[in-house]
Amino acid sequence: MLMNNLAVQDKRRKAKGKDVFKRLGFAFCLLTFTFLTACGVRSDMQDQPRYKAYKKSEFFSDKRGSRDMVEGTIPRGQLRENKAFYTGKVDNPNPAAQAATTMDATGNTLVTSFPNAIDEFPIPVTKELVDRGQERYNIYCIVCHGPLGNGDGMIVRRGFSKPPTYNDDRLRNAPVGHFYDVISNGWGKMNGYAHVIQPADRWAIVAYIRALQVSQNPENALKTDTTKTGPGSAPPKSGDTPTGGKP
Repeated sequence: MLMNNLAVQDKRRKAKGKDVFKRLGFAFCLLTFTFLTACGVRSDMQDQPRYKAYKKSEFFSDKRGSRDMVEGTIPRGQLRENKAFYTGKVDNPNPAAQAATTMDATGNTLVTSFPNAIDEFPIPVTKELVDRGQERYNIYCIVCHGPLGNGDGMIVRRGFSKPPTYNDDRLRNAPVGHFYDVISNGWGKMNGYAHVIQPADRWAIVAYIRALQVSQNPENALKTDTTKTGPGSAPPKSGDTPTGGKP
């Protein structure tokens, strides 16, 4: 009787072991199938036809994979109808206009014309604007132009080319639009800062530069209003206000 019970239990254990083995085998096959199927899908997605930026294309006649935007496309929020505010230039600039220079008897440059540059601020010049300009100037400009705009910043003292001083007659008489244009697009060895300084902050810096010029030549400053604002000037939009935070 005992032997029969042992034989039955042994058969049950073997049957149970076979059942577990079958289940493991089925699970292994299922996982393998799932893995292979997933790899196949990933391969198809990975190899789909597409162009990488700036890569050559044999499909287009000009061989360029990167295509131009449709003519007339304007990114939302970047219409920028106020040309004076966003460019520092008049509404219809004349690209053929020639610059003219006036000198005194000693050869000192008194005035250099900057064609197409506006000579009035397109936004109100307030204490808050000048203070903001001082903050931005100390971050981006002082290293070259120095604390008073004399072109004696720290990197100049260490061997970099000296920029012109803001306090000579040529730049004291330059229109405000010229300074805005230089900040935006660069001049000589100076790179443009449009990618890091917002338009309203560029005007704030220009206002502070005017304040520096007045501080270094107060007698002549009394004869000219260097903070005049153009008639009918529209204030900057909310996203461009000087107090809108660091760019």
